[in-house]
Amino acid sequence: MTVWDRPEPPARPVPLDRARIVAAAITLADAGGLEAVSLRKVAARLNAGPMRLYGYISTKEELLDLMVDEVQAEILPEECPSDWREALRNLAIGTRRTALRHEWLADLLGGRPTLGPNGLAVAEATLAALDDLADIDTVMRAMETVSSYFTGAIRREIANLRAERATGLSKHDWQRASGPYLTRMLATGRFPALTKAVYDGTDVDAEASFETGLDWVLDAVAVKLTTPPA
Repeated sequence: MTVWDRPEPPARPVPLDRARIVAAAITLADAGGLEAVSLRKVAARLNAGPMRLYGYISTKEELLDLMVDEVQAEILPEECPSDWREALRNLAIGTRRTALRHEWLADLLGGRPTLGPNGLAVAEATLAALDDLADIDTVMRAMETVSSYFTGAIRREIANLRAERATGLSKHDWQRASGPYLTRMLATGRFPALTKAVYDGTDVDAEASFETGLDWVLDAVAVKLTTPPA
């Protein structure tokens, strides 16, 4: 039986339910990451005994599933565009924006899908955007390809944000601090392709990089969706 199947205990004198538990856990995670979340810490925030939570949630894994499902509501657009590219683009951008609000989400993306109502709605919106464009196996691979791209891109962006906080150095501060060493290494001539990238490449912000890469992935997916099977 999943956590969504299992009924909540009857009301007790101190108000408590899964919605309050999940909201408290998300608040803790937003402030301190997933390491700040435990049933004991959530209970303390709610001024409840830790054992009371076990009537609502059996394990930390269930709590994480509920947290992910709760924030996935932020990903869903109010209306789904009829154009599949725009629909998938909106879902990918919505996932990135949600992860930037809740950085801990990046640590939980890419695993087994959550089966809560919001997670199922996101999956439905994704598949519906591609419905009737190709056979179901091609549709599934298309969905996995887009998902793999934005999951990796989001994780990289969040990792960079965490590195900035941990070191106290912004991206450009870090580049300046590393500049003398990198200049010496590139001057050896051992890294011509990297030298070209460093000196000739255009520096773009994270949002522009994400959206450009997303458009390229969607271009590739479009080829598979419009190519008749052999």
